[in-house]
Amino acid sequence: MPSYNLKTLCLQTTEIVKEVGLFIKQELGKVNSSAIETKSKNSLVSYVDQEAEQRLVQELSKLTPEAVFLTEEETIATQKGALRWIIDPLDGTTNFLHQLPFFSISVALQENDETILGVVLEVNREECFYAWKDGGAYLNKDPIQVSQNPNLADALIATGFPYYDYSRTKNYLAVLEYFMEHTRGIRRFGSAALDLAYVACGRFDAFYEYSLNAWDVAAGAFIVQEAGGKVTDFKGGDDYLFGKEIVASSSLLAAEIQEVIKKEMIV
Repeated sequence: MPSYNLKTLCLQTTEIVKEVGLFIKQELGKVNSSAIETKSKNSLVSYVDQEAEQRLVQELSKLTPEAVFLTEEETIATQKGALRWIIDPLDGTTNFLHQLPFFSISVALQENDETILGVVLEVNREECFYAWKDGGAYLNKDPIQVSQNPNLADALIATGFPYYDYSRTKNYLAVLEYFMEHTRGIRRFGSAALDLAYVACGRFDAFYEYSLNAWDVAAGAFIVQEAGGKVTDFKGGDDYLFGKEIVASSSLLAAEIQEVIKKEMIV
């Protein structure tokens, strides 16, 4: 496998993602109801998702011809390989289809199952969050870091509501109730990749959600870590990529937030 300069590869990836972001932005408001498919309960897809994914795969394949892909829309077959791109071409499809300006592109690169590069683009504001292994985290060329707020009472928490897996709803609502009463507020915007990016730059103090997939969180979680944050599953372990549950925050609040979530969600 060729040796890559990760900084160069990351910056090249951001340019590809930005180009696809322009395509998505141009299609905003143009998708009619007949062009929307329901993959599963409350999981929507349109030609925009599929075309965006195909463009990402095509261009990223030129950068890394030997790489394989794990993608949400499965426009390319999933294979095993040492170098693997994990892609969500449009995280927040429901927002996009309803013309709510909070959706993103999420692209991560793994080498031997270790994430080494991540890019999250907020399409509407053209904010590009990115990081490469041991290189720190950035927003449009400026270094970023997680919140330095040490007090849960002053924290703004992000989450995602269950929208198809309701098996843990009561537990989830107990966590929600606690944070409603003990923090500055809670936000639910509908793009986990962007929620994580906002944790990385300190806009949110923490984010938690369950029933997510690897393409939702791979890039954002990595950017949080490179920005100095901590990312775990609900038990405090590291099975957040494929374990369908994630908690991300600064190290200053991690233990307190983890305790609340573990108490209510681990049954």
